[in-house]
Amino acid sequence: MSTSEAKPILLTRLASIVVSALCYLTLCDATIAADGFTMSTRGGPVVVEGRKETGTPRPAVVVLSGSAGFRSPAYDEIAEALQSAGLDVYLVHILSPTDLKRIADAGGAKERLAYYATRETDWIAAVKDVVAYLRTTPGPARKVGALGISLGAQIAAAATVNNANVAALVLVDGGLPNGYSETVRSLPPLLLIWGRADQTFPLSTGRKLQKLADDLGGPADLDIYEGPHDFFLKSKTQESRAAHDSAVKFLRSQLSK
Repeated sequence: MSTSEAKPILLTRLASIVVSALCYLTLCDATIAADGFTMSTRGGPVVVEGRKETGTPRPAVVVLSGSAGFRSPAYDEIAEALQSAGLDVYLVHILSPTDLKRIADAGGAKERLAYYATRETDWIAAVKDVVAYLRTTPGPARKVGALGISLGAQIAAAATVNNANVAALVLVDGGLPNGYSETVRSLPPLLLIWGRADQTFPLSTGRKLQKLADDLGGPADLDIYEGPHDFFLKSKTQESRAAHDSAVKFLRSQLSK
């Protein structure tokens, strides 16, 4: 994509985020604004950045970012790929500006994990409310899937456990938070995407989660790629493109049934 082509897309996205942020300050229940909206959820107000076609709502995918938020261009790439596959896309900003600052200022992994523990319940509740809203608004019920990366994968996993509102789940380099595996009675069809060299969430974590899903009746697939924890967000690399394609094909197949 040329620089001249990229500028309108960037400006449109910035306008959407600004409008959504203004709505965020009003704490509206679910006010549609441009391509985004803000919801008051049980976890607090959440900005949702929509990437969708006009007209009849299509199956939807909620996307949850890692601990740095949606800064990586890879999020635009995956959103565009999902849209092209016939899916509406919603980037759910469960991490508030305060969350992002606290995480960025943390002195190390121990401090970050301690902060996550104080916010985890609110993040999970917020995702559940956004999914329930998208499932039936606007118009008749539609299928909703979830894609989470790293911290977002943990929140997505916890929010979809025993949750019939979610029809498909893709987790990238992240699984259930501590203590959740004992409460699992059901999981949606699951695709796990993992970097072989991940040292934040070792590959063994993915294998354990795949076994848990298999024991519950599956289906559950584990795709392994060469690369570290953040390989999925390395824009336009061979490995990230292959992983994006796998995620899109899985979500399209599950949500189009």
